[in-house]
Amino acid sequence: MTTVGVTVGVTGAARGIGAAIARSLRSAGYDVLLGDLDASVVELAEELGGTGGLLDVTDTQSFERWLALVPKVDVLVNNAGIMWVGAADEEPEGVAEKQMAVNFHGAVRGTLLAARQGARTIVTVASVASYVSPAGEASYAATKHALLGWMKAARQELSGVQLCLVLPTVVDTELAVGTASGGVPRLTPEQVADAVVKVIVKPRFETFVPARVSVLVRVLALLPQRGKDAMYGRLVPNQTKADLAVRQDYESRRLS
Repeated sequence: MTTVGVTVGVTGAARGIGAAIARSLRSAGYDVLLGDLDASVVELAEELGGTGGLLDVTDTQSFERWLALVPKVDVLVNNAGIMWVGAADEEPEGVAEKQMAVNFHGAVRGTLLAARQGARTIVTVASVASYVSPAGEASYAATKHALLGWMKAARQELSGVQLCLVLPTVVDTELAVGTASGGVPRLTPEQVADAVVKVIVKPRFETFVPARVSVLVRVLALLPQRGKDAMYGRLVPNQTKADLAVRQDYESRRLS
């Protein structure tokens, strides 16, 4: 895909992975439309020479207004996401619903709206948690499993639209503050951004970051339960042991 005159919309773009994606896209020559609940997204867009606006991915009218800020969005990157960490039986009331509203319904809403308005490539930043469910991330993993299931079906139905998933392991952002990374090194937002740009250029349904994690996922699927349990113990982080005190600021801002 040529980058000249191609506009890419990025949700959750004010910081972290979203901001890194925006910078990588501009470096590659794309025009960008950036959205976030954080008003600083407008400043980032201005810095990059793009367009920015407030966006609540849980609200259809907000999404429509945001998409209308530019003549056309050729590519959409569903990046907005939130995560609560802790024991499943200690999760506060309503937190699972909030995660589902952003992580699942927000991405589905964006996909359908962008496809109806002519976008031909839609990239969703999901997670390896679409396949692997770490202890301490029960509801978060459920939202990512749901997203994978929906995308598998929708890609067969949305004619002419390339649906792509980028599935990173733990990334060094505020969403993952205080958590462990398991058997692989913690990623940088720039590594995920690089994968997103490559997928836009050459679309494929699933891209694991790092790529070798795809082997782990395939092996886990073939093992008997005892083997799965052993692999989980060695490679998958147990987030019930995360530093929950360090996470309080993030979760009070994003999930309260």
